[in-house]
Amino acid sequence: MSQDTVIFDQAGIARALTRIAHEILEKNKGTEDLVLVGIRSGGDHLARLLRDRIVEIEGVEIPLGTVDITMYRDDISSRGTLPVGKTEIPFALDGKKIILVDEVIFTGRTIRAALDALIDIGRPDCIQLAVLIDRGHRELPIRPDFVGRNVPTARDEDICVFFDHAQPIEVRLVKS
Repeated sequence: MSQDTVIFDQAGIARALTRIAHEILEKNKGTEDLVLVGIRSGGDHLARLLRDRIVEIEGVEIPLGTVDITMYRDDISSRGTLPVGKTEIPFALDGKKIILVDEVIFTGRTIRAALDALIDIGRPDCIQLAVLIDRGHRELPIRPDFVGRNVPTARDEDICVFFDHAQPIEVRLVKS
């Protein structure tokens, strides 16, 4: 029997994304050369929502892209056949300040794969990481720059972000 704990409801997620948007703007002194890239699938939805918040705050539209990391995973041989998604980055990355967005960071391996994919595409000025949830248990020396909430977890627990029409509506801690 499993027990779920709601970590974030829709209103809490909205507040966290607004705070992260303000932190991104403050750290980068505005929107100049700023681009958002979401990791498919989940981070891409959050990146779009962050872009919308930044537009509301600054009145400036910033470029938005999506990166698929399937072929960059270090466990691809052990996972069998994985569907390959589409990377859509319709702008040059050279000299840009990339905000890489994902919903949950755990071991850091997904982020490492995304970094490899982005570096294959171009040479950005810097890459900063924004996540909704940091659950700990890093296996690689990767740390997010912007975090919605830190949620210490056991290894046998999962964090699930539930979406409805590309809108995050709830984040739950699922205990087995």
